[in-house]
Amino acid sequence: MRIIFLNSLEKREAGAVVGSAQVWMGEEDSTWRMGWNEITAEGEQEYIWYEGSSWSEMLHVYRHHLVIKLGEGYQPTIEGIWEEKEQIRGKAMTAQKLICYSEQHENEPLYAELCNWRRKKASAERKAPYLIASNRLLRLISVFLPHTLEELLQLPGVGQNKAAEFGDELLAMTRNHVRTTSFPLDWVDEAIDPEKLRSWLYKQKEVKLRVEMEKYGVRRKLLEGIAEGFNLEQIRERVAMGRREIIEMLEELEKDGYSIEQLVKNELQEMPDQEQAAVMQAYEELGDAFLKPVLQRVYGQEAAEAEEQELLYERLRLIRIRFRREGSSVRDVG
Repeated sequence: MRIIFLNSLEKREAGAVVGSAQVWMGEEDSTWRMGWNEITAEGEQEYIWYEGSSWSEMLHVYRHHLVIKLGEGYQPTIEGIWEEKEQIRGKAMTAQKLICYSEQHENEPLYAELCNWRRKKASAERKAPYLIASNRLLRLISVFLPHTLEELLQLPGVGQNKAAEFGDELLAMTRNHVRTTSFPLDWVDEAIDPEKLRSWLYKQKEVKLRVEMEKYGVRRKLLEGIAEGFNLEQIRERVAMGRREIIEMLEELEKDGYSIEQLVKNELQEMPDQEQAAVMQAYEELGDAFLKPVLQRVYGQEAAEAEEQELLYERLRLIRIRFRREGSSVRDVG
């Protein structure tokens, strides 16, 4: 196997090396392989992280697994193993420190009280709970215990609108609790352990990368289904997603240069050619940003019954994929 990348990492505690490992990538017979070799008291143990033909997929797996190891305390012996696209600085880093501290110094009784308040508020206003306040914001409030609107506004995630709308209710709860810390919160910078912060930041990255990697896995299954000639319903069963979500992913694949025309053609085979041409003409005249004007142009202002609209919108999305690929020239469809 031809090794194309190799780097060593060490894990230290109290200044002493307590673990070492190597991360590597290689290629053999047009197959990419990547792994982690960890050296322990029992010897060297190899873990294969990836084996396949996709370079981009391997990089997704690399970032996900590596950030887990960095979160465990491993550090590269040669810089450049982890490319930070966005350095967290200034107010963004201050916010991350506050969030990290709040998750390490929980106040469960008040947090539970705040969650109960949010649930009732969301029900009364017929909103999703997260639109009232996120779990993270409620955690911040429960730990730092603001007693005034000025203090509440110092917490990340609280703006003037939220403070004006919910501030009095929140402060009525926090004022019932004695606090041992104070505002402003600049003392957090000294209070938080740098290593715990570093590990926490990597765990946040790990969550984000795991979601991206799961999405990449769904994308791969989608491509495999297309190659095998599956229809939308068969693909839906394979990837456990809604049909609309699948079509949105098909749009992304089309942008990336993958050919999905056969699937589009198969899904539209029961739709008359004349009707497909009318949709293409509507896209040409109205643009493809919004579906409702196209629906009304082709099917009229009272565009079908409610139970048929989902099917019509699905077909409009499929034809939009074709329209965007072919450009603004209306062609015969069929």
